[in-house]
Amino acid sequence: MVLQPSEGHYRDWNHRRLGPWCSPTGSPAPLSCETGCGEGSWILVCRLLVPTQVSLLSMEEDIDTRKINNSFLRDHSYATEADIISTVEFNHTGELLATGDKGGRVVIFQREQESKNQVHRRGEYNVYSTFQSHEPEFDYLKSLEIEEKINKIRWLPQQNAAYFLLSTNDKTVKLWKVSERDKRPEGYNLKDEEGRLRDPATITTLRVPVLRPMDLMVEAAPRRVFANAHTYHINSISVNSDYETYMSADDLRINLWNFEITNQSFNIVDIKPANMEELTEVITAAEFHPHHCNTFVYSSSKGTIRLCDMRASALCDRHTKFFEEPEDPSNRSFFSEIISSISDVKFSHSGRYIMTRDYLTVKVWDLNMENRPIETYQVHDYLRSKLCSLYENDCIFDKFECVWNGSDSVIMTGSYNNFFRMFDRNTKRDVTLEASRENSKPRAILKPRKVCVGGKRRKDEISVDSLDFSKKILHTAWHPSENIIAVAATNNLYIFQDKVN
Repeated sequence: MVLQPSEGHYRDWNHRRLGPWCSPTGSPAPLSCETGCGEGSWILVCRLLVPTQVSLLSMEEDIDTRKINNSFLRDHSYATEADIISTVEFNHTGELLATGDKGGRVVIFQREQESKNQVHRRGEYNVYSTFQSHEPEFDYLKSLEIEEKINKIRWLPQQNAAYFLLSTNDKTVKLWKVSERDKRPEGYNLKDEEGRLRDPATITTLRVPVLRPMDLMVEAAPRRVFANAHTYHINSISVNSDYETYMSADDLRINLWNFEITNQSFNIVDIKPANMEELTEVITAAEFHPHHCNTFVYSSSKGTIRLCDMRASALCDRHTKFFEEPEDPSNRSFFSEIISSISDVKFSHSGRYIMTRDYLTVKVWDLNMENRPIETYQVHDYLRSKLCSLYENDCIFDKFECVWNGSDSVIMTGSYNNFFRMFDRNTKRDVTLEASRENSKPRAILKPRKVCVGGKRRKDEISVDSLDFSKKILHTAWHPSENIIAVAATNNLYIFQDKVN
């Protein structure tokens, strides 16, 4: 697929000029590389909308006097299930940001380059490429529909001018190459100007083909398709630090792949019992160690984490380390097993710590201490009294993700009512912020939000009974080196940056 941005405007496949970008006005505050989740320190850089058509994605500003062809912009009230963002991921430099949605589309944003006239005007992300990664399929042997929804996206480190990323739905992983082309060859000897083969008898002279400049084209092409290796739904993919292999995990198995081999994989974890009635837990997430190519972790629905070493044995059914926190008997309830299920596991950039997210908390584990986490952060403990209603509306099964900042000093995760939480590990301060259409004017400082649990409610607080559980922040991403975050709220992508006083 080909995308042609030109002169700050967006063109569709037929090269029709659709109108200027609607980007926020004014220069953003310079970015801070210091950690900070203090009150009022985050400002909205831009709010992006994933396209309903593959050909267009546009920024939108709340106050804009310029004309836009609104027929190409998504109206929030008409967002379909396919428009919901299902994954967000920065690449290793932070210059690109990829999102996947339930419609099987991948949208890549590129960060604006610094200019001499506007030195600090960085942080805004414009559309770089949009392509359909997965299509709906049907398994005729099992009579099952396979959704096109993108479950995960993982970038490979850039080795040349092109970019590579992995995307997966429930069954199939694809390796995509995204490259630019701004020259085209002309002067073929065996083809005419329209690309048709010429009769060799009519060729009397030989020409030297030359490269002519052309409008920039961004092409996305599938280079590898890794299929037919998972019986159950893929929930995780992780690229190894050797950059030659990656793993894909489903509910009961983890497979190791070589990037060059698509027709076979190596099974490294298999927890499927001989009798499925004896099944007590499933794999919920898995990730490779950032530096040691032999080490990986996977989490389970029982709230446990297993660290495995592939040097110990080919089949890593026996773990090297086992992380589990003893349950407090006083907190035991009908929902204890459900809310203890780990929905996400992430190694810190240093590789020393593991962060896990369950329904109510984020925990940080030291690799050298298995019996309990070294830090526990309450994300929305005020929901503990609401577990019964959350079970009835299935919200208790929501899978929230968690991310580290670049220096591993601040962690972020999502909540309901489009709230997301940040925890500073050094100062132990935390803040609740909201990604909302109503208060998302560009350059506006985000005001901390507080949830009131009974009693008299203050002016700036929101009652726990007023929370909207249909609005949830499940997917977030943090720039690898700067304080820029991306937050997916249903079908909207918000990008915030830290404001420096």
